[in-house]
Amino acid sequence: MVFSFLGGKGGDSRRKPEVKPRFPSMAQVRAYWEGQRGTTGAIPARADLDPRGLAQALDHVFVAERIGTGLLRMRISGMGLTDLAGLDMKGLPISTLFLPEARLQLAQAVERVFTLPGVAELHLEAERSIGRPALEARLLLLPLRSNGGGLDLVLGCLAAEGQIGRTPRRFGILRSIEERLVMPAEVLAPAEPARPAQTQTQTPNQTQAQSQPAFAEPPVPPLRPLRGHPHLRLVHSAD
Repeated sequence: MVFSFLGGKGGDSRRKPEVKPRFPSMAQVRAYWEGQRGTTGAIPARADLDPRGLAQALDHVFVAERIGTGLLRMRISGMGLTDLAGLDMKGLPISTLFLPEARLQLAQAVERVFTLPGVAELHLEAERSIGRPALEARLLLLPLRSNGGGLDLVLGCLAAEGQIGRTPRRFGILRSIEERLVMPAEVLAPAEPARPAQTQTQTPNQTQAQSQPAFAEPPVPPLRPLRGHPHLRLVHSAD
């Protein structure tokens, strides 16, 4: 009787090829967000995010704000979303990437992320046509608190596998998986009104550092028209 450590009983010692996980950026973003929750289970604030912790997934990451019931508007988006939409997604609703018949289900999932609160993962499939081959995607929605303490932001990840082909690509929803978060009572309580800041002396560098949160957006002149289609990317400001 012969045994083989690698191949089993008298068997083939050849190793099976390693199967790589699909959509690895999803797991990276979820793990980073869970790490920011820590032992308290509190929902992270946008100021807690550090792009260096999401370095391998930044092309697929976005931050969006709640602008209505079930509605999200992009504030920061990676280049992967630009590639799918064929244009810069900043300032646009996330529903731009979805087929009309999928937008109600998307809105319902988005709303439950805030009201439960919870986490949503959507399995997506893009419409097909000439020049638009098969394309699968996953959308991950994780709640975030704004700098004022309100639960009105989302850290998201949209990753696709397949050929993008001709843009824009729009998706239907195959499946929605939602998970309700277990929250400590103090986290669910309404945020206290901001207290007046105490008068103290600060240097210009200190003032600038405190006014710039993580994932800071560059200021835009209010009356200056934008020209062309600049490529935006997530930038971490250490100032």
